[in-house]
Amino acid sequence: MIDLFLIGIGTGNPNHLTREAMRAIAGADLILIPRKGAGKDDLAGLRRRICQEVATGDSPQLREFDLPKRDAGAPDYRAGVDDWHDAIARVWAAEIRAGLPQGTGKVGFLVWGDPSLYDSTLRIAERVTAELPLALHVIPGITSIQALTAGHAIPLNRIGAPVTITTGRRLRDHGWPEGAETVVVMLDAGCAFDVLDPVGIEIWWSAYAGMAEELRLSGPLAEIGQQIARTRAEARARHGWIMDIYLMRRGTSA
Repeated sequence: MIDLFLIGIGTGNPNHLTREAMRAIAGADLILIPRKGAGKDDLAGLRRRICQEVATGDSPQLREFDLPKRDAGAPDYRAGVDDWHDAIARVWAAEIRAGLPQGTGKVGFLVWGDPSLYDSTLRIAERVTAELPLALHVIPGITSIQALTAGHAIPLNRIGAPVTITTGRRLRDHGWPEGAETVVVMLDAGCAFDVLDPVGIEIWWSAYAGMAEELRLSGPLAEIGQQIARTRAEARARHGWIMDIYLMRRGTSA
């Protein structure tokens, strides 16, 4: 039996690692590290550095692999994502077999943020269990939402009020979620807030939240939206990739 650990590592800051995550990394026989293509080597490099800092004694075997690309032009978005996850699962299974040919041991996969929140790693792992006998373990991590609110020193929710968490795609396609006061937007490919009437909306935006490169801007959306768009474009050009997140509120009550 192979034990597969999905290890939440926060937002790339080694200080985000919990003791449980550190033990799982140090105790792994094999760590899988995906490569996401040209211009995104920083992401694989961060995973390598975290492993090197945490591991003691005999370091886990690090196996890097090229992550299959999603067909962004697929006519059916959900079917395209399912096909992509199937392809990734096949690569995972092949890498695990190659790294643990005896069919036993501990495999770790370092997950940005927390494996449960807008991350497909758990779904991919479920597909791998169809090909390999795996026992799945999940180690929670600090989410980008926590890093965002900590960086801006703001509460996530108003007193006794709900929070809506959505994606940039849904915000762009459907607008402001009905009945929502506080909205957190993740996985935004490009400033989906520009479809909104900005009047009365406050925004708190962070890129590379929790990392040394962190950028933060906040204020009325009507005044700061274009500045966020420019800052985001410049940061993406500089680093070759970007991870950003933002929180928006309507109204002025606490």
